Amino acid sequence: MLILALTVSVPARAQEAASLGAQVQARLAEAGPGVRFGLVVTREDGTEIVAINPDQRFMPASNTKIFTTAAAFTTLAGLDRPDGSGGAAVRLEGGDVVLVGQGDARLSSAADCVNDCLAVLADAVAAKTPRVRHVIGDDSLFPDERWSQGMSWNNIPSRSGTASSALTLDDNEIAVRVAPGKAGDPAAIEDPGYYRIANRTTTVGAGGKTSLDFVRLPLEKTVRVTGTIAAGAEAAVLRFAIDDPAQFAAWRFKSMLEARGVRVSGAASARHRPLAAADDPALRGAAPVVRAPRADPLAQLVPPPLGEDLRLINKASQNLHAELMLRRVGLATGSGSVADGLAQVGAMLERAGVPRTGYDLSDGSGMSSYNRVAPRGMTILLRWIAAQPWGATWRETLPIGGVDGTLSRRFKGTALEGRIFAKTGTLNATNALSGYMTARSGRTLVFSAYANDVPSSVAATPAMDAALLLIAEAN
Repeated sequence: MLILALTVSVPARAQEAASLGAQVQARLAEAGPGVRFGLVVTREDGTEIVAINPDQRFMPASNTKIFTTAAAFTTLAGLDRPDGSGGAAVRLEGGDVVLVGQGDARLSSAADCVNDCLAVLADAVAAKTPRVRHVIGDDSLFPDERWSQGMSWNNIPSRSGTASSALTLDDNEIAVRVAPGKAGDPAAIEDPGYYRIANRTTTVGAGGKTSLDFVRLPLEKTVRVTGTIAAGAEAAVLRFAIDDPAQFAAWRFKSMLEARGVRVSGAASARHRPLAAADDPALRGAAPVVRAPRADPLAQLVPPPLGEDLRLINKASQNLHAELMLRRVGLATGSGSVADGLAQVGAMLERAGVPRTGYDLSDGSGMSSYNRVAPRGMTILLRWIAAQPWGATWRETLPIGGVDGTLSRRFKGTALEGRIFAKTGTLNATNALSGYMTARSGRTLVFSAYANDVPSSVAATPAMDAALLLIAEAN
């Protein structure tokens, strides 16, 4: 009798799976024509419940941060302790003051800064000497790779595409305040003076439309601010990206020293380490990475634990911090290059059993249009992560549906509110969502969903969310 029951149940389960798969396909089709979907949902033991284009390769957008943050857990020690190795330092070299970056993403020059503050280093210099010559920003801990391959040039001027550097300050962006003037006049723009501002704005009458934008070519120092702002409207804040973070940090540090009475006779400049063949692990061979010794610093900061930054990366989808984390991962065994970081990610994926055909990666944040991931490969990785000693801690870094992060507004008021834990992704006609969800039965399901080639007139995420809700309700 037991054998007969098993014989009957297998086709029954197959029929149920086929029926559910057809219903999911119908939900996805509601997005409209032109979208290429990939979706895999499994149980914790790997049994696949739904598999739609499981091995096709998709642009993952910010799902790439899953690889980067998981690699940090596998590679970097002491994620729950203050980041003693990453804090910026200041040295005196002859008559120059050198601000040295150690890979920290959280250094701040804000007036209300209470932790990881550039002001502490400025105070140390002011207490030591009344005058310096040049102020040098040194980001040579990592090779000079400000953008990974596949970054769209039009994203570079925005905060989403700001340059990466071992010396990072204020998220490598500048906030500019735009306030309305009199109707017919340009807006009033308050900026710190790092960029030249070409004001092409117009103040329109009260009740008019506020629509501001800006344009800057990569490596150019002129920003053209355009658009309109309504008379009487609240001031708007635009955020400009930085192309040379080490030079920007030196420029800001120079002004802070001068504010403390230190006479600076020279200029603010940057010291970079050019990218070389030795920064590629494929070319380096077995030769060890040798780093030049550094003189003892006059002062060095101790940032918060890296674990807090991993939470920010996944919850808020912070691109710059993800790029710096990839370089920190690469620095563990290499030179801190993008290639070194990706080599560590690849080694992790091999251990996890992800097929090599299931991914190709070019960056740590997902801003590269060269990245490709298969949904089946992603679910294999997610199940492997869940089985690691740090798996539960990593899962806590993910946004929660209807609760926080980039999922705070999605799944609210549905059966998955507070029961879906996943990384989002949006880029260039791409939507992505991968992670874990709790089904109606209470079982944990692992999933990876992608929508690529999304036409500009189509919204793919509602269809993806509806499909996941349907699957959760059926299991």
